[in-house]
Amino acid sequence: QVQLVESGGGLVQAGGSLSLSCVASGGIFSINEMGWYRQAPGKQRELVATIISGGTTIYADSMKGRFTISRDNAKNTVYLQMNSLKPEDTAVYYCRVVGLRTYYGQGTQVTVSS
Repeated sequence: QVQLVESGGGLVQAGGSLSLSCVASGGIFSINEMGWYRQAPGKQRELVATIISGGTTIYADSMKGRFTISRDNAKNTVYLQMNSLKPEDTAVYYCRVVGLRTYYGQGTQVTVSS
């Protein structure tokens, strides 16, 4: 059974940092892409950052320079380091893994207070 276990969300003041991690397990084959999406209340889910096999990274414009995505292939783990957080970064952050199928984690709440 496929599982994506996210950790690292929480409450932080504006300007602070948080680090998220997501471990994929349960037989996800041929992982091509691991990344993060987020969804704020009343808004659509949007790309935060993703990393593709070979190391190519893609960031949403508003995250460039503040967020860094990385991946440990041996551990099937993807990380997201978030710096200079803003109140508008408040959202539920979801891990997404793309293999033969696409999987989402259950999400972890990130709240940035002003």
